[in-house]
Amino acid sequence: MRRLRLILALAALLLAAACGSGGAPEAIPQPQPVTVESVGHYCGMALNEHNGPKGQLFLTGRAAPVWFSSIKQVFAYTLLPEEPKTISAIYVNDMSTAGPDGVPDPAAWVEARQAFYVIEGGFIGGMGAEDAMPFSRRADAESFAQAHGGRVVPFADVPEAYVFTQ
Repeated sequence: MRRLRLILALAALLLAAACGSGGAPEAIPQPQPVTVESVGHYCGMALNEHNGPKGQLFLTGRAAPVWFSSIKQVFAYTLLPEEPKTISAIYVNDMSTAGPDGVPDPAAWVEARQAFYVIEGGFIGGMGAEDAMPFSRRADAESFAQAHGGRVVPFADVPEAYVFTQ
């Protein structure tokens, strides 16, 4: 009888653990500033040593962001089957706030899935290859594409073939 109670108690604990704590859902992490410790996930290099817009991604249960030196790398992470899919937030620099010199405001971030991207425009990003330009406002993306070439697409419509080309 004692053994049966022990088994039932363990089963109840496992069931309670599987159901979760019943508390509030985990808060969506806010974008973090790029610091000297911010290192690109794929290149292993300091982000503050690269030009162009950057990206950061948060995984559920992990406080520190995963950093990216280019926007294409953000897309690659979401597409590669070997990368975790427990993504709670993705942010990219908002080029709608860039100055006249085209340098992104390091404090201006937009949720990546809400941004508009100029692709196939020949912009050379932080890793020395053609990269996408993210904007919070579609009108800004359209103006950039008209002035510099390329086309505007939302996050969900960025082609996989574009992401994995140099």
